[in-house]
Amino acid sequence: MADTSIEWATKVWNPSTGCDRVSPGCDKCYALTMARRLKAMGSEKYQLDGDPRTSGPGFGLTLHPDTLTTPFGWHQPERIFVNSMSDLFHARVPLEFVQRVFETIAATPQHTYMVLTKRARRLSRVAPHLDWPENLWIGVSVESVDYLDRVDDLRAVEGANCRFISAEPLLGPLDGLDLSLIDWLIVGGESGPGARPLALEWVYDLIARCDRWDCAPFVKQLGAAWAKQYGADSKGSDWSYWPTNLRIREYPLGAEVPR
Repeated sequence: MADTSIEWATKVWNPSTGCDRVSPGCDKCYALTMARRLKAMGSEKYQLDGDPRTSGPGFGLTLHPDTLTTPFGWHQPERIFVNSMSDLFHARVPLEFVQRVFETIAATPQHTYMVLTKRARRLSRVAPHLDWPENLWIGVSVESVDYLDRVDDLRAVEGANCRFISAEPLLGPLDGLDLSLIDWLIVGGESGPGARPLALEWVYDLIARCDRWDCAPFVKQLGAAWAKQYGADSKGSDWSYWPTNLRIREYPLGAEVPR
């Protein structure tokens, strides 16, 4: 289960599982749906239920200290998405546990780790209490202009070697987005049943902003609504269907990217 089809990663590593919805970008969370299935299948890590108002079956926040050594067994360099099924900066993840995750990252410098959070305020508060390994990239999710403050919190994190934004699912234009001190921007439309649409002009605007601030753009997918309109694959991730000037998948300059 460590292998992944996520375009910008080669492995996923989940030292914790479970989460709670905090903003509209969470409304159709793939991890929530997957946790429900894994609970029904009897998966040990997904037996704790979350609050039905914000979470769901099998998606209660759970720590898995037994997984902290997992990356030591991956001998080839990997791009590792940390907590694809949770949020490392969730309020119920103790700082001491976050520090242990960071210690594993520092002890496996052959890998590049990507940590993504919607809890940017807590990230900025605990950042001074963390030792930041060079092989760790830290990012925040921003789905609309209502959450641009997450970028300010990310910018305030000192010691980070690479800061990035995941604008996925992109639910509207990010007018006013300031990419100063941001190294990488991932853009993606929403997938799954009832996916909300993505307008290509929003993507073009973000690419232009990347050029202005020397930030690397990575267009991941155009979403299920766009894909259905053009007869593409289910997520709109097959860029052979895309306009040629959107076929951009870059990584930050100077950052180590295994494979």
